[in-house]
Amino acid sequence: MAKCAICEKGAHFGNNVSHSHRRSNKMWKSNIKSVKVKTANGAAKKMYVCTSCLRSGKVERA
Repeated sequence: MAKCAICEKGAHFGNNVSHSHRRSNKMWKSNIKSVKVKTANGAAKKMYVCTSCLRSGKVERA
């Protein structure tokens, strides 16, 4: 599973609990996109970035 290159956000794990309280494994995947990003020297680089980092302006698209 991919992780965000900025905030290191990845998948979270827990339990799916039914009405009868039986538990099974559950995975929540974070919304991570592969985008071209401008680096410090002005070059473009492909990275995995979560959408919350994209929206907050922590990364600038190339």
